[in-house]
This record gives sequence, C-alpha cells and structure tokens, in this order.
Amino acid sequence: MKTGAEGATARKRSGIKDHQRQSTLESGNFGCPPKGKERGGTAFQSLRFPDRGAQMRFASVLPTEPESVMSIKTPLYDSHVAAGGKMVDFAGYSLPIHYGSVIKEHHSVRQSSGMFDVSHMTIVDVSGKNSKDWLRRLFTNDVAKLKHGQALYSCMCLEDGGVVDDLIVYFLDDDNYRVIVNASTREKDLAWFEKNAQDGVSFTVQDDLALVAIQGPDAVATASQALEEFGLDGAKTQTLKRFSAWRSDQWFIARTGYTGEDGLEIALPAERAAEFWESLLQKGVNPAGLGARDTLRLEAGMSLYGNDLDEQHSPVESGIAWTVDLSDADRQFIGRPVLEAQKTSGAEHRQVGLTLEGKGVLRQGQTVELEGVAVGEITSGTFSPTLEKTIALARVNTPMVGTCEVRIRDKSHAARIIPVPFLSGEKS
Repeated sequence: MKTGAEGATARKRSGIKDHQRQSTLESGNFGCPPKGKERGGTAFQSLRFPDRGAQMRFASVLPTEPESVMSIKTPLYDSHVAAGGKMVDFAGYSLPIHYGSVIKEHHSVRQSSGMFDVSHMTIVDVSGKNSKDWLRRLFTNDVAKLKHGQALYSCMCLEDGGVVDDLIVYFLDDDNYRVIVNASTREKDLAWFEKNAQDGVSFTVQDDLALVAIQGPDAVATASQALEEFGLDGAKTQTLKRFSAWRSDQWFIARTGYTGEDGLEIALPAERAAEFWESLLQKGVNPAGLGARDTLRLEAGMSLYGNDLDEQHSPVESGIAWTVDLSDADRQFIGRPVLEAQKTSGAEHRQVGLTLEGKGVLRQGQTVELEGVAVGEITSGTFSPTLEKTIALARVNTPMVGTCEVRIRDKSHAARIIPVPFLSGEKS
C-alpha cells in the first residue's frame, strides 16, 4: 500500500500481523479464547445457552467492560433493563449484549423479526451547495449516482488507501445528505471531516435522535403497523425499495440493515423511542443484543470496522473492493491513486471465507497457514447458529482455494475455503 498523492512512498509493513488489532468493534465477535485470558483490556465473557445445552459456549471478544456510571445511556436504556437485557459498556455506551440467549435472538431475526438499539451510532447531516462535490472527494463510492431518497454504502479512506471508516450515506434532497458512521470512530470521523472541510459545506451531528433497527422477513410489515400508530404512512414504508429512505419531520425510515435480512433502520426523536420500542414489542418483535448482531452480520459476510477494516488495509484488501468506484476518471477522491492501482494490478492482501473441517471455533487473531507457512490471520470468527458450524473471514497474502490450516492454541486445525457471504454461498 502506498501513501501520498503521487504514490511515491510505500507504507512499511512488518509481515501479515502488522495491522492494528483494534478492539473498538461495532458489534460482538465470538470465538473460544483461553480461559481467564484478556486481550487489550477486553474481558472475555462466556455466554451459556440452555436452549443449546450447557456445554455450548460462545466467548465474546467485545470491547466491553462492566456497566459504569460513566457509560452513556441511550433513550432505550430503561426498556433494555425491563426486558432483562445484560447491560455492558460498549464504546462508552450502556447496551445489551443479549437478553438471555444470543441463539434465540439470532434465529428470531432469521425467521421472523428482531429489533436492535443502535442509537450509539453517529448521525451526521451534511448540507450546502458544495456538499455533493465534497462527499465525492471524501468517499470511495460515488454519491453522484444517487437519486433522491437512495442510500449508498462506502468507505472513507486515507491518502494511502487505509480505511478511516465504513459508513452509509443517504441523499435526502437538493444539497442535503445524511451520513451514519460507527460509534467507535465518531471522534476520528468528525476530525477527518474537519480536516477536509471546504467552503459551501456544513455538517451537523444529530444527537437528539434515537436509532432502531428492525430486521427479519416480517420486519417491514410489522414496523409499518407500528409507524401507523405514530401518524406515519405505513403503506409508504411497505413499498419502500431496498437501500432507499423517506422522512417525515424528525422521523427517518430507511430500508437498510446489518444482518443480511430485509428490514428497516429508523431514526426518530429520542423522546419517542421507548414508546415506539414498546409498540414493536407488543407486536411480537423480539429485542436482540450486540451478540446476535455480530453473528447475523458475519453470516451475511458484512465487514466490521476494527476487525475486517482498519487504517492499515484498503477496501480492496478487505473484501469490499466494490465500494471503490472508478467509473468517473475525473473524480479524484482521497486515496484514488493507490486504490486504482490495487484494483488494476492486485493488492498485497485479499479476503477469504473459512470453516473448520473438524471441531473448534474460529476467532479473530488466529493465524492462517498454507502448508505450514503463515499467510494471514482471521479478522472475524464465530459459531454460525444458522449453519451450525464455525465460520470466519480472514485476510491473507496469497491466492487460496481448497484447504488450509488455522492455528488454534498452538495446534494446527484443517480448514476449508468457502464463499462469502456464507449463507448464500451455502445455499448455492
């Protein structure tokens, strides 16, 4: 990976393990760490599920700490406690890791519907006559292809192609956009906006809004009924196309999500959040925590900043090269020289999907080997409740097909390379 507008200076690397293993994750990542161990101040939690037997264990590598008086409470905090949520401190916020069973919450989303409090995410509204040009320079994907109400997933990169953050941007109307960024990167992202500020552009953080994600095959229909109770057009929501959004005053309804299922992400006034949550609960939507959010997103092959994405690797190296839009030769977005070269000539690393041939659980940080030689490491790993086997994303430095090995607790385990996303790959 190279740095600078001219791409003249190469970033120094120290092999395949030189990237920063950030533990500020946007959701849970589960594996089986050694008993009693901690990594980077992150407590490993053992979660037992009676519905799968007492011996089934997930170990959370979430950057959680016990809830403290310093933790920021979202507008739905009391609702989580009332529902029996296991509250932890996550990225400075009090959030539920689960409500009793990650597996039940996971299956609820896959089979019917579930809802997540994602109010810790940062909502930034961008406006001004130069807002489109500014975002076209800042993001790797091109907002110029958006029509009113449409959404776009993108990365925001450094000059050398490293990922500052991954995000979603909505084209509201005229010169107005809404950007939603990760909670753990909030200060860094806002500083990056400021560093690259230009005339004719302003941005405002919307801290007075709550954000609820309702996901699953029944999510849109059920959420539409709840919206009707709050004076919003349920029929309009049901006919909303995927990756599109509409708004009414402070309510913002988007057909997007982070689970691989159909569903909605709804921003609403913070003071209405608990009432809306209760309406969904009464309609049979099950609350789900950070743990299920991670198993769902990983099954769908969705990236997690701090694990699968970081400043030391580009989108091309991290399985999301499709977010780098080079179609407009005149659009000189930040990082383009490096990313264009990688898409044209190949990058140092690439992403692969893995599963174990035998027993065990894959987790972040485990070394991937090919014929006994280290070629990369796992960036996210978990037990898949849907597939009932362990799955993982790995970043490697060589093309791989067929089989490889993963080193777990100093022992080599046979693994198989499988398609990503994992669910569609299995079904095909």
